Amino acid sequence: MQNILIQPIKDSLPELIQSYAQIAVLVDENTKTHCYPLLKDLLPKHQLIEIQSGEEQKNLNTCTQIWQKLTDAEFDRKALLINLGGGVIGDMGGFCAATYKRGIDFIQIPTTLLSQVDASVGGKLGIDFGAFKNHIGVFQEPAKVLIDTVFLQTLSFRELRSGFAEVIKHCLIADKQAWKDLISKDIHSQNWDKTVPHSISIKEKVVRQDPKEKGLRKILNFGHTIGHAVEGFYLTNPLTDKLLHGEAIAIGMIAEAWLAVKKGFIQSTELAEIQNYIIKTFGKIKIEVCHFEAIIKNAFQDKKNEKGIIMASLLAEIGKANYDIPITIDDIKEGLEFYNEI
Repeated sequence: MQNILIQPIKDSLPELIQSYAQIAVLVDENTKTHCYPLLKDLLPKHQLIEIQSGEEQKNLNTCTQIWQKLTDAEFDRKALLINLGGGVIGDMGGFCAATYKRGIDFIQIPTTLLSQVDASVGGKLGIDFGAFKNHIGVFQEPAKVLIDTVFLQTLSFRELRSGFAEVIKHCLIADKQAWKDLISKDIHSQNWDKTVPHSISIKEKVVRQDPKEKGLRKILNFGHTIGHAVEGFYLTNPLTDKLLHGEAIAIGMIAEAWLAVKKGFIQSTELAEIQNYIIKTFGKIKIEVCHFEAIIKNAFQDKKNEKGIIMASLLAEIGKANYDIPITIDDIKEGLEFYNEI
């Protein structure tokens, strides 16, 4: 993990920024209040750029605001943007940095569990386009990713739990023993100083082998074909409450684990183990049948699809995953029905 430093922010940040004459810090109203004070005094003179929080802000309009602030401050191509926040800040801030004047350096300081174990690795940057998650974006590695678990203390339980879905996913696709260890404790009993580096190491190992998601990296999308489709629907439907990313991925992992049983990859006993722990951790919602069509429509925009065929990453067993598995409209419908009936 050469690009990632897991240590207190006071020990990592000052040395990294010494060579930059122009520095901006991107925050939202939450990270400005709870996280920015932890590094403000570590920085020289800098520009603070504040945007509104929330996945619904992860769009081109917000990017325009960020680019305008950098332009008004006359930042040149040797400037630095520090992205202080969760996945929205990291994805969008990195995208803005990678495209401003054809690219300036940026440092990611992920402050949520989700962004530390997931968005921190792999150089995926981008914004949403309507209901379609990360539809516009690029691959670009940051100058550095700084991980400090002290920021997890600033999170609500719901935000912490959302990130925990990606920890669950990493164990299910790559480490059977870690899965056994994980489910022996509930979320309140996890040791984040051990869990976070372990989860990062799993993703980093996969990404190192396949940086542009041509093959193996697709296993990281377990739970995301259906999960992203569900998330996009609840994000854009004004009549429903929004789901956090991990809450939607939890639904997706259950539905796609059921599909893995249907296709003969895993045993029903493994499915039961997975669904029981996820439901115990996340609870469940009722997905109205009348919403299935819109959710399935979202799935047809998944970036893993090929030639109009929906491609999923399904478990081969607990601790191992397949990728490029074709699934049908009926598969998705039946997976959602299975989730509803638990």
